[in-house]
Amino acid sequence: MQNNNALFRTANVRLALTLALSIILTLSTACNLVHRPVEVEKLLTPLSEANTSQLVSLVNGQAGVRSIHGKVDIQFEDTSFATSGIAEKYRAADGSITLQRPAKVYLVVQGPLAMGDVAQMTSDGEHFRIAVLKGDEKYRRFVSGTNAAAYGKLDGNGAGAGPKGKPNNEAQAVKALSNLRPQHLTDALLLRPIDVHASGVMYAQSEFFQSEKDPTKPDSSKRVVRGYYLLEELQATGDGSARLLRRFWFDRVNFVRLARLQTFDDRGALVTDVTYGDIRKFGIEGNVQLPVQVSITRPQDHYKISITYQAPESISIDRDWHPEAFVLTNKWGLTEVDLDAEKKPVPPKN
Repeated sequence: MQNNNALFRTANVRLALTLALSIILTLSTACNLVHRPVEVEKLLTPLSEANTSQLVSLVNGQAGVRSIHGKVDIQFEDTSFATSGIAEKYRAADGSITLQRPAKVYLVVQGPLAMGDVAQMTSDGEHFRIAVLKGDEKYRRFVSGTNAAAYGKLDGNGAGAGPKGKPNNEAQAVKALSNLRPQHLTDALLLRPIDVHASGVMYAQSEFFQSEKDPTKPDSSKRVVRGYYLLEELQATGDGSARLLRRFWFDRVNFVRLARLQTFDDRGALVTDVTYGDIRKFGIEGNVQLPVQVSITRPQDHYKISITYQAPESISIDRDWHPEAFVLTNKWGLTEVDLDAEKKPVPPKN
């Protein structure tokens, strides 16, 4: 009986020690939490709500514009060295742009002061033409090709140099522009509407949160968390799977707006990544609301171009343009480069 009592007392002592240790550890952890606060990235609020039907209406409302014409600022970046963390940003240029559905564009890039036009380019929806008017002789040419065709980058050697061997900014810009395809602008600036009744096409909505630099403190490393809705456009395939066509990003902070659009090829690789800036009223009457800045990144073509409308209120909206306005002719007598002719096989000599 005495042995049993001793064992009972020993067990009680062990239990008391265990409870005391647990209390000490709990209090220690609580003290650390109180005295060592951890700063986390702030979630931007309030977050607005929207369903799939409302997101589709937002896209189609912006896609209802038939044509746009006005003055723009153009900023070009060569991202060929993006894998090394380097991009070449060229000086912003003035210009004008005319867009008309379904896929017509006429872009004029102007040089500083009395330099005149640096380049002009058009696409009639099927074929594109580019006139490079300034820079080294090897870049001054008239390039034509087919929108749906795939071409390699034009020869980039001999970009020219400035004083003390430094790269010449205008020569580099001309080199970059010679590889720009005007039809890349149309799907970004004139959104293709969403057809929820299209055969084999389906849409999926999801929620997403992304860490970003604090927009209110551009010179700081401080980051915030922004909430998005993602709307994915999927094409059903015959094997029971689906292919991603487009992904729409909607910023939810304060109100819902289209902030980004990504398009993908048959292999699921990213083809175009478009970001849309703040919404403003366009045109004299101000009945249309569009993003003031549109930035288009083409990772496979190694460039980024940003288009900023200079005066949205003076932009011409929904004017009907004649088809000939989107067919550029070689009135400068430039050396012509037919990219389609270069792809044709050379017949064997007899």
